[in-house]
Amino acid sequence: MLTNMTTSFIARLRANDEAAWFELWETFGPVIRIQLSKWGRGRIGVETVRDLSQETLAALSNSIERYDPARGARFSTWLLAIAKHVLGDEIDRRMALKRGGGKANASFDETWMKADAATGVDDAYEASVFRAKVAAAIRMVERETDFTDFTIYRMRVLDGQSGKEVALAIAVSEPTVSRKLAKVRELLRIKLREVISTYSFTKEELDEADRNGLVEDPNTGVVEPAGASTKTADVMFDDAIGEIYHRQMELRAEDERNLLG
Repeated sequence: MLTNMTTSFIARLRANDEAAWFELWETFGPVIRIQLSKWGRGRIGVETVRDLSQETLAALSNSIERYDPARGARFSTWLLAIAKHVLGDEIDRRMALKRGGGKANASFDETWMKADAATGVDDAYEASVFRAKVAAAIRMVERETDFTDFTIYRMRVLDGQSGKEVALAIAVSEPTVSRKLAKVRELLRIKLREVISTYSFTKEELDEADRNGLVEDPNTGVVEPAGASTKTADVMFDDAIGEIYHRQMELRAEDERNLLG
């Protein structure tokens, strides 16, 4: 079940749209490098991990032609299966060179397309993929909002400062902080829906916001925590976003440390 936004994004990849490739790399590159490092620990170095993660993302556009939505694979499974294939092919090539011979690239095992395929997916990986989507939505909002507006949101939500502290730092009133915060929050809800829709192959993935403490209100169409008043929902939404953001920043910091050896 590919959404219109998903198929549009894949079309951009296949058309070699540089912006689309950068977007995909920026969003999921760190997640893939962390996974490759875990799988190849002790067998491949930092430079190889960097190269293989690029090859993994490049292989995505080629494999989409063979994707069958009726078989139930998730976007995250697709991403992970290709990474695993690319790493396995590299290790096999190295082993063949040690034996003094060459080795043709292994054929791509398409059993990953099944919903229950055993590709090494675990809860930690799935969570990191979802957090990468949230981080992508935050970056989109940062690019599209006024600098001061986003600074207020960053200080209040991502840095955890109080409304009074933000107001003093920015030299505005607390009601102004609240208004700016609400403006950025609503745009983030919109961008979050867009990102999740773009990087989703299945209904299960489209429902990820709900499983992560966020849900789309059927009456308003906005993403917010279920079972709460509007004011409480806003607070819960901000808290969830702040926690997810910090977890993703931890992953990106680990990725940077790995790249530095």
